[in-house]
Amino acid sequence: MSRIIPGGEARAEIVIDKSRFIAAAAPAFSVEEARAFLLRIRAEFPDASHHVPAFVIGHGNSVITHCSDDGEPSGTAGRPALAVLQGSGLGDVAAVITRYFGGIKLGTGGLVRAYSDAMREVLARLPRAEKVATTDVMTVIPYPLLERIRLAVSDNGGLILDEDFAADVTLSLRFKDEALEKFKADLTNLTRGRAEVIVVGRNPNAIMPLAGTS
Repeated sequence: MSRIIPGGEARAEIVIDKSRFIAAAAPAFSVEEARAFLLRIRAEFPDASHHVPAFVIGHGNSVITHCSDDGEPSGTAGRPALAVLQGSGLGDVAAVITRYFGGIKLGTGGLVRAYSDAMREVLARLPRAEKVATTDVMTVIPYPLLERIRLAVSDNGGLILDEDFAADVTLSLRFKDEALEKFKADLTNLTRGRAEVIVVGRNPNAIMPLAGTS
């Protein structure tokens, strides 16, 4: 089963009644990593009025969540930010919304909307990836088939980890477990059974970019 996670970090900023809300989000695979991200953001903006954290660690039935209002009125910052984060379907993600107070009070409803909107903005910019079970393999192919096999790797959602050019081409590849058999069949057809797939490693928690994303 694939699990959607951040594929990197993202930032977004909105301004509401002169208050700046700077939202940052990043992958975090433990509570310690999420807290370290919060400390990094605090150090980057030491003079800010508030640093509101929210994180979701894990997926499915094994999830740890946390949020804090960090001095904002109770329930106006952390909870709405976490609700938006949970609604995104992402796991293993940490976010911090930094506020610079602009001198105009926003009220309870205004704060809820501001922190919710800031979270939505950063999530819209956040690249996505999957945490999935993968298998790394190697295969040796003749030069004339290289482009066709590169295409077969792509069509099956695989990654080319390395290409070694000698008398033939040795490819190091990574596939989601469920895609490997289809690639093997394609390789057999393209090489008329002359190329072999050798398994060199397995990873139950590999990070793979989502199809169509960069």
